[in-house]
Amino acid sequence: MKIIGLTGQTGAGKSTVAQRLSAFGCFHIDADKTAKEVIDGSEEVKKKLAERFGEEVISENGTVNRLELAKRAFKSPEDTDALNAITHPAVTEKIKSIIREQNELGRRAVIIDAIALFESGEDSLCDFTVAVCAPEDIRLERITARDKITPEKALERINAQKSEEFYSSRADFVIWNYPPYNLDSEIKQIIFNI
Repeated sequence: MKIIGLTGQTGAGKSTVAQRLSAFGCFHIDADKTAKEVIDGSEEVKKKLAERFGEEVISENGTVNRLELAKRAFKSPEDTDALNAITHPAVTEKIKSIIREQNELGRRAVIIDAIALFESGEDSLCDFTVAVCAPEDIRLERITARDKITPEKALERINAQKSEEFYSSRADFVIWNYPPYNLDSEIKQIIFNI
């Protein structure tokens, strides 16, 4: 079974690429969704988040207040790094568990779809890695439409992340997800390696 690491900046189109690869028999692990499950299920992680970012990041019902956490954790690269240091180890363990399950089921390939693929060390689990890239203006437009937030808030998220070069220089493959590039043609290079 092949393990494919999929990464890139917010708004680049990782989820779109993952959906297309899923049609070829790949199992899609969305690291963000996995992180939400792990974080809400771990009292230790919630305690560390509250200590680092304030008690307000935990709702009265005991779940993580994602809006408040995002507001605090994406203020700066240092805050984002602190969030990642708290959450990545537990999320990586859960991802390893999903990979084992899919391998036992005889799955053709697994995609680990993660913005912080390299920072978390999850790239070491992969046979190869793919960076999805798009210019900032296109990503800004996609993020504001997708998340229904202001361009200022979207730009705050963009600025809290690593540069495009960070992703493209580390990945084995780069998918350019914007015109004039054809996404299906770009994805073929990945399919040939599965």
